[in-house]
Amino acid sequence: MPDKKTVKRAQKAARQGKSASTQAGEFVREEIHKVRQGKHGVRNPQQAIAIGLSEARRAGVNIPEKAGQKKTAKKSKRIAQPKTSKTRAKATLNALKKEPTSTVSEKSLSKFTKKAAKKRSSQDRHRSAMKAVKTKGKHGLVRAAKKAAHTRSAHA
Repeated sequence: MPDKKTVKRAQKAARQGKSASTQAGEFVREEIHKVRQGKHGVRNPQQAIAIGLSEARRAGVNIPEKAGQKKTAKKSKRIAQPKTSKTRAKATLNALKKEPTSTVSEKSLSKFTKKAAKKRSSQDRHRSAMKAVKTKGKHGLVRAAKKAAHTRSAHA
């Protein structure tokens, strides 16, 4: 169940005319935060992203389903489950705290992002970079240029 703050941030992004993926990003961000706190367990970054996207779909963000994944709509129409006992809830929380949080560390997320970017063509990457340039503004461009220069010098 997403936090009310997350839903409000996503609705604000929708009002501002931002894309569905930007709106869904709020839910993914929240899911990653939950995993880092130990409130949720995942085995890899893709799983955390999938859970976040699923929550976004249930909250009404217009994200297309992947092929063969028409389950989200059905699941959200289920009747409420009986409340879990305090003992069971506490045991679940303790078990989740023992789950690794390194699956959504900055390093593993970066690795996943780079791997996903490599699958895209250079033309796609260029197009998204040009779109980012248009939306960053003056200060964002300066910051991005400095970061790029630093990266180039580090790899040289």
